[in-house]
Amino acid sequence: MKKVFIKTFGCRVNQVESQALREEFLKQGCSFTDAFETADICLLNTCTVTAKADSDVEKLARRITNRNPMARLILTGCYAAAHEGKIKQNLPSAEIINKHNIAKTLFDTDDDFWAVSGNEGRSRAFIKIQDGCDNFCSYCIIPFARNKKLSKPIPSTVNEIKELISKGFKEIVLTGINIGNYLCPQTGADLAVLLKEIFKIEGEYRIRFSSIELNTVTDSLLAAAKEGGSKFCNYFHIPLQSGSDLVLKDMNRRYLTKDYAKRIGEIKAMFPGIGIYADIIAGYPVETEEEFEKSYNFIKEVALNGLHVFSYSVRPGTKAANLPQLNPVEIKKRSDKLRELDFTLRCEFAALQKGQTLETLVERKKGEFNTGVAGNFVRVDFKGKAKAGSLVKVKIISFKDGVCIGEML
Repeated sequence: MKKVFIKTFGCRVNQVESQALREEFLKQGCSFTDAFETADICLLNTCTVTAKADSDVEKLARRITNRNPMARLILTGCYAAAHEGKIKQNLPSAEIINKHNIAKTLFDTDDDFWAVSGNEGRSRAFIKIQDGCDNFCSYCIIPFARNKKLSKPIPSTVNEIKELISKGFKEIVLTGINIGNYLCPQTGADLAVLLKEIFKIEGEYRIRFSSIELNTVTDSLLAAAKEGGSKFCNYFHIPLQSGSDLVLKDMNRRYLTKDYAKRIGEIKAMFPGIGIYADIIAGYPVETEEEFEKSYNFIKEVALNGLHVFSYSVRPGTKAANLPQLNPVEIKKRSDKLRELDFTLRCEFAALQKGQTLETLVERKKGEFNTGVAGNFVRVDFKGKAKAGSLVKVKIISFKDGVCIGEML
C-alpha cells in the first residue's frame, strides 16, 4: 500500500481538485500521511497568484527532495503550469503534470471535473463547475496557467450535488476560476440555467457562489438566484480590485466604478440584507496616493461588507510587471489601511444583524459556543446543542468584533 502526501496551495478550486485526487488515490488502495518524510508519493497542488505562493511551493519542494529523495515528487496546478522551465532547472527530479492530464497520468481516466463525494474535515462541500480564464488582467498570471475554458455538464453537476446532499452536506459552494463564464458543454446553457436546475433538487440545503466577476452577474442570473429563495445564500463575492477608474483601466478590468456601484445597488435592492464582499489590490504600480484614496473612499461609498486584501505582487510575464513598481513599504502601508477598513466594514455589517434571525451553518465548537456562518457570510456564535454541518435558526442579540452572538431557536 503506497502512502501519499498531498499539500494544497491557494484557491478553493485547488482544494476541490485535491479532494478529488484524494478520493481517486483511495480507490487505488493508497493511504495518506501528513509527514512527507514517510510518503511514497508527494503531490503538491500549487498556486502562483503571488510571489509568496511561489516561494512557499519552492521551499516545500526542496525540503521534500532533501529529506525524502526516494519519493515520487509530483507538481501540478498553476505554479507547475506557469514555471515549467524554472522547475526543471531547480528541481530536476520533480515530475510536472498538467492539471488537464493528471487524471490520465495517475489514474488512467479522462476527466477534467472529477466529482467529489465529500470534503475532508469540513462542514461545507465545494464542487468545481468551471475552469479557465482568458481575461488577461494586467496583474494576473492565472490565464498563463489556466486559459483553457471548460465547464461541467449540467447533469453531472446536479448528480454531484444530489450525492453530497444525501451524505448530509447542507451548504454546497460552486467554484471555478471564473464561474460566471459557465457554459454547459452539452447545451450551451449558462450559469443562470444551471442554478435553476440545481434548485429543482429536493432537500434541505443552500447554494453559495464563490467569487464571481461583475460583468458575468447578469439579470437572468440574479433572477434565478432570487427564485431560489432560502436555497440561495444571500451573498456575493464580486472582485473590485480598485476603486479608481484610472487604475481599473490599466488593470484591464473591463468596467468602471460607476458600473460596479450601479450593479451593487441593484443587487442590494433585490436581496435585502445581502452580504457583498470584494477582492481589492493595494499598491498596483500606477496607483498614486491620490488614486488610492479614491479607491478607499469608493469602497466606503458603495458600502461593501468585507474585503479580501491583496498586496500587489509582481507576476512575471504580465503587463504590469513591466511598469515601474511602488516601494514595498508603501504597499504594506496601503494594505494595512485596507485591512483596517475590512474590519470596520465587517463590524458594521454584524451590528446590522441585531434582532434578525439568521439561518446558520454550524461549523464547529469554539469553547462554550458553537460557531458558524450565516447565508450572508456573517460569522455567528451561539450556545446550545447543535451538530456540525447542520442548519439552525439563530436570533442575533449582540455582536462583537464583527461576530454576531445569538440564541438558537
